[in-house]
Amino acid sequence: MSTEEQRAAFTERLGGALASAGLARLPSRVFAALLVDDDGRMTAAELGAALDVSAASVSGAVRYLDTVGMIRRERERGSRRDVFVVEDDAWHGTMTRIDQLYGPMIAALERGLADLPDDDPARHRLVLAREFLAFVLEEMSDLDRRWAVRRVELGLGD
Repeated sequence: MSTEEQRAAFTERLGGALASAGLARLPSRVFAALLVDDDGRMTAAELGAALDVSAASVSGAVRYLDTVGMIRRERERGSRRDVFVVEDDAWHGTMTRIDQLYGPMIAALERGLADLPDDDPARHRLVLAREFLAFVLEEMSDLDRRWAVRRVELGLGD
């Protein structure tokens, strides 16, 4: 199997795993293709060719991935073309941005709790949800610190 075929197979496997976990299919495949690319940088046309989809269909997928912080968009030097980039430690970056995801949810839960009377049966579920999300946020800061130590132990980073 050629390197290109191995990369395509990896892209489909990881893309399928991410889709099974709840990420839309095309964004999953785009992320996987960028992750396995030599330098983690591809244009929409390159992504379209790698995934056998139109460059136009890639547009929505990269917009979503950029919005959630899984990739970033850069302008190609001397060109008007965008290049989509995945960081070497993309999982870490994505997971540590969890406060951007959970912060608004916690605020909405707090607003809901403020609006509900104390004897409302839904309060218990809202309190549990709020406290769980707050707990996850607290744990993420410790996890981030521990990951930094682990990367050094593995010889993989700063």
